[in-house]
Amino acid sequence: MGNWVENEGLSIFVVLVWLGLNVFLFWWYYLVYDVPPKFFYTRVLLGRALALARAPAACLNFNCMLILLPVCRNLLSFLRGSSACCSTRIRRQLDRNLTFHKMVAWMIALHTAIHTIAHLFNVEWSVQARVEEKGTLAAVLSGLGDKPKESYVNFYRQTIANPIGGLYVAFTYLAGITGVVITLALILIITSSTKTIRRSYFEVFWYTHHLFVIFFIGLVIHGAGRIVRGQTAESLAEHNPEICYKNFTLWGKSEACPIPQFSGNPPMTWKWVVGPMFLYLCERLVRFWRSQQKVVITKVVIHPFKTIELQMMKKGFKMEVGQYIFVKCPAVSKLEWHPFTLTSAPEEDYFSIHVRIVGDWTEGLFNACGCDKQEFQEAWKLPKIAVDGPFGTASEDVFSYETVMLVGAGIGVTPFASVLKSVWYKYCHDATNLKLKKIYFYWLCRDTHAFEWFADLLQSLEAQMQERNNAEFLSYNIYLTGWDETQATHFAVHHEEEKDVITGLKQKTLYGRPNWENEFKTIAGKHPGSRIGVFLCGPEGLADTLNKQSISNSEADPRGVHFIFNKENF
Repeated sequence: MGNWVENEGLSIFVVLVWLGLNVFLFWWYYLVYDVPPKFFYTRVLLGRALALARAPAACLNFNCMLILLPVCRNLLSFLRGSSACCSTRIRRQLDRNLTFHKMVAWMIALHTAIHTIAHLFNVEWSVQARVEEKGTLAAVLSGLGDKPKESYVNFYRQTIANPIGGLYVAFTYLAGITGVVITLALILIITSSTKTIRRSYFEVFWYTHHLFVIFFIGLVIHGAGRIVRGQTAESLAEHNPEICYKNFTLWGKSEACPIPQFSGNPPMTWKWVVGPMFLYLCERLVRFWRSQQKVVITKVVIHPFKTIELQMMKKGFKMEVGQYIFVKCPAVSKLEWHPFTLTSAPEEDYFSIHVRIVGDWTEGLFNACGCDKQEFQEAWKLPKIAVDGPFGTASEDVFSYETVMLVGAGIGVTPFASVLKSVWYKYCHDATNLKLKKIYFYWLCRDTHAFEWFADLLQSLEAQMQERNNAEFLSYNIYLTGWDETQATHFAVHHEEEKDVITGLKQKTLYGRPNWENEFKTIAGKHPGSRIGVFLCGPEGLADTLNKQSISNSEADPRGVHFIFNKENF
């Protein structure tokens, strides 16, 4: 239990508080509309559907207040930097911003569904009450407002029966039109956010996600029509609905039961979302300002395995290890921004990214940089680049531990290139103040060509550690997860050579996948009583495996070994 609390306790606490607030708001606002006499006559018309529509509306306001905060990247980077003196456990929560963003989005979808279904019943019953035969309480209530000095409780004022009446409400009333628009926008946003769409059709995800602007505009004005109406406080003092409803035929004829007066609920959503909307507006202004600053591409390097490296310079640019930036290339798309991890070290006089060519945008960048041509590309012909960032990630905390495990899968090795470069620079100058004493580095890749661009860095670091008699500082294991029979035969023939046939490193390449349970147990045995940081940039399946191993191999004793799992999210 202690192991689980160490890794997941605070995250679960935050989620439980959030869920608890959702439950509380739903229950509270359900009672607000289902119990007080103010909405007695509204309930006569609509029944329980009134409370079932208003309770999720309150939860929608709450979650729409939260949904923008996890994507305020500059705010999160500021909080991450200002909390450097706090526990890494607290900072790790900021690294799970996108996970929380997705959870809030699904909660919005759930409450939208409940709210919409309940209002479908409300509209049907409002229309039905308006057109039904006279003589019933519902008919009398629906007729209020037809005469002077009367106020209505039934928002539907026409006499068109269902289903045309329901369609009339949906497409002529402000609440109906905005409800349809924001529901369609939400459906498009959520369906285009699936993993398949994001990976295969990123542009679809990018553009549809910006429908959030329409969603929030519609949300703010959705309640301006005030179709949910209740009895006024002055009317309640003169007309007790729990008594007078029995004598509805005598309303206005008896002093004890004058005609009830009603008013609409004022719109409240803007009070919930105005703060986050202002913060997000400031966020976008900061991004726009930074994107206008000049960026110069100083070098383009073509690496194997469809990967290019862009080395750039920008006035005043400062970074930390493992951070990422957003990049826009107007020559490819004037609107699209794509995230890339920085592969340079803070000690270098430039910053760099590695881009794997896997889609239309990256293919366009590849061609815009002249990488599809054989001749040398002049610097002035390189495309203009806009950069937003850098933004903080979990890898910033690498130097907060004495022992770390770095796990990269494929191109996911990029944040650790920055870490290892920074370590190399620190050892070249002065590493006496370096808290980090041991790195276990794992790289999993399907193809041998993918190793080539990263091998030079490992060779330099390997040589540097040996020169300083600290070869044990870095233990690295490179796993080739895909090969054919010809390659396997070639590897077997050269296995006894001093250096690896693929990477040129003294450490031989391993084939297959790591036995993570053995790896964790071995490391735990070498570092008793330590807090070991586990950092991953890779797929969700591998993240689940490492997270489970971190929990199962951590000791319940606070003085024992503890593995702290961190994953890159951007």
